[in-house]
Amino acid sequence: MKRYELIVFDWDGTLMDSAGAIAQSVQAAACDLGLEPPSDERARHIIGLGLGDALRYALPDLEQARYEDLTARYRHHYLSRDHELLLFSGVDALMQELARSGRWLGVATGKSRLGLDRALRHSGLGGHFHATRCADECHSKPHPQMLDELMAEFAVSPATTLMIGDTTHDLLMAQNAGVDAVAVSYGAHPRAMLEAAAPLYCAASVEDLTAWLAENS
Repeated sequence: MKRYELIVFDWDGTLMDSAGAIAQSVQAAACDLGLEPPSDERARHIIGLGLGDALRYALPDLEQARYEDLTARYRHHYLSRDHELLLFSGVDALMQELARSGRWLGVATGKSRLGLDRALRHSGLGGHFHATRCADECHSKPHPQMLDELMAEFAVSPATTLMIGDTTHDLLMAQNAGVDAVAVSYGAHPRAMLEAAAPLYCAASVEDLTAWLAENS
């Protein structure tokens, strides 16, 4: 018997090994504008947020009028390399296994719709997901809107929904939606920070996550 009817994944840092590229693109964008770039820790903390919220967190003292230029430079740097990004090892096999199990599968991401669609095409995973939500369509994490909409689309309850992500933004979104959550510690946020948000489990690798899901979902 399946415990979860709907499993929702974050994208960056959970399925795709893109956290480093995002952080480096924010830092490069800041340098382009003659600004002190955020630290690695601060730049990685933004991953999972919508781009506007992310850049305001990364560079909180920037005057409002300059965020448009910062956004443009970030997109320039990230899009110049996003075609080189790869899924974490084991993700494709995991998604095939979950697809065979007959569950609903979704994505809730801080990416834009355009960015997610590009990533789904490039990765070849698009066919596995039944529905997706992006930060330019919903409130940014940790607001529960993405999960609320996905649950409504498939008429499933919070008790039968699971969120999987690599940031505290994902885990707090799940809490706000009344949904169970599993963390992965190979992405953007450090394990100690993830564990402080009290997920059901904190997986150290895709293989670890796959094993947990086989036993517990």
